[in-house]
Amino acid sequence: MNTCTANLPRVIAARSLLFAPASRPGLLDKALAAGADIVCADLEDAVAPDAKDAARSAGVAFISAPHVSSAPRRAVRINSLRCRTGLHDMLALQDTAPAAATICLPKVESGEEVRWAADLLRAAPGTRLAAFIETAQGLERAFEIARSSPRLDFLVFGAVDFCADMNMPLEDEALAYARGRLAHAARAGGIDLLDVPCVDFSNRAEVERQARLARRLGFSGKTAIHPGNVGIINAVFSATQAEIEEAKAIVAAFEGSRGGVTTWRGKLVEEPVVKRMVKLLQAHAGAGRG
Repeated sequence: MNTCTANLPRVIAARSLLFAPASRPGLLDKALAAGADIVCADLEDAVAPDAKDAARSAGVAFISAPHVSSAPRRAVRINSLRCRTGLHDMLALQDTAPAAATICLPKVESGEEVRWAADLLRAAPGTRLAAFIETAQGLERAFEIARSSPRLDFLVFGAVDFCADMNMPLEDEALAYARGRLAHAARAGGIDLLDVPCVDFSNRAEVERQARLARRLGFSGKTAIHPGNVGIINAVFSATQAEIEEAKAIVAAFEGSRGGVTTWRGKLVEEPVVKRMVKLLQAHAGAGRG
């Protein structure tokens, strides 16, 4: 076997993350049945200030509750660690978060924030972290953040807050640089990257358009605020049967060649192309998608 295909790690990326307010348990139950790869109980944006304490208790119960299936993965988004509410959230979670849970850190602006959160989770070695990039300072330090901790599984682009911080419109052209930089940072850090939810969530065509754009830019998935968006997002970020068959054929052609290059249907195939095909196949097989 060619060394290109023998040494790649197994890759399993989350295609979809669905938010539901921790203060509304009924919505969390619906979210769990929506088919998302990750369901996130939100303690931050979706919760009113006077409901934060109750939401915190509900969030702890959500991720620590015993459940039969490992899918979807459960997560909780705390408030910013730079405010008292976020500190209380983290302290409540540090001894209760199970290995199957992810803690999402909002408005991260330095790698030190991620490392500090990881340090607080010493008693829960399997608990994972995600960092939301939502400010100009966070984007500036994206490469540092992406490499900050072995616990960090993915970045999330919080484009709505980012646009507010930058005083610019929530439009593709305005966000092009930020998306590109985050894609580079996540890839350099060896972690995944999820896109902002579509705020026009009732417009299925727009949800799909945004998801396809994010995939073309190197994102591994997209977040959602409505269960009806999950199926669209999962479909966009899943390889089609045609893509799977093409990848298998390209890998087979390369491994059957005697040199470092070959051709397939008149196109040059080199090692970088094969690496991408192998990753696609590993992600598909590892996640049990077909």
